[in-house]
Amino acid sequence: MALILCIETGTDICSVGLVQDGELISLRESDSGRDHAKRVATFVDEILKLNNIQPEELDAVAVGEGPGSYTGLRIGVSFAKGLCYGTGKPLIAVSSLAALTAVAIEDYQAGILDIENWDEALLCPMIDARRMEVYTQLFDSKGAPQSDISAEVITEQSFAAVRSSAKNFVVFGSGAAKCCETLGATLVDIAPSVRGMARIAESKYNSREFVDVAYFEPYYLKDFVVTTSKKNLLAK
Repeated sequence: MALILCIETGTDICSVGLVQDGELISLRESDSGRDHAKRVATFVDEILKLNNIQPEELDAVAVGEGPGSYTGLRIGVSFAKGLCYGTGKPLIAVSSLAALTAVAIEDYQAGILDIENWDEALLCPMIDARRMEVYTQLFDSKGAPQSDISAEVITEQSFAAVRSSAKNFVVFGSGAAKCCETLGATLVDIAPSVRGMARIAESKYNSREFVDVAYFEPYYLKDFVVTTSKKNLLAK
């Protein structure tokens, strides 16, 4: 039973929420772009004030660990670590793909999603990387992982074996729309949100599954690559 502040900034969406005993009680989100450095601090301040809570009253801070945007993940993790340092509270890391899947499951159970053969469906959250590449992992309809996290360049042969045996192959997330037709998959509109972190964070808190605040790093999956714009090259 815990009061946990949850932060997810690994995509274009900045999402901050307050979770009490595994249930989301307050939420602030924006999909207006990658101004997370400003928004995450503002959202945390608004949520704590709205609920009359001081940072020291939190039991833990949970953060989306990725995979996702290098810059976005750095912002969220850095803020979460700073808050933990300042309050002495533990840090919980939650897989961004597992949290995204939890949102899909929650929406189906609430009747928001209408998906055929749900119990035998294979869920494939996708976070956009570049071109036809995505960060992904397979889950069953109960949220249990069926594969490791990977960076995949999507072709017609991707996941061929499991797609042929699944009653329904369901894709969602920021990288799903560009891959749906190639895979012949069912596309549903699910966006990253701390809604999906709530019960996962509570479970990890109860089992004392914390990460080291000093040494924890986001799960980037791929190295950050710095590129030079064509405009700069032409100017030389």
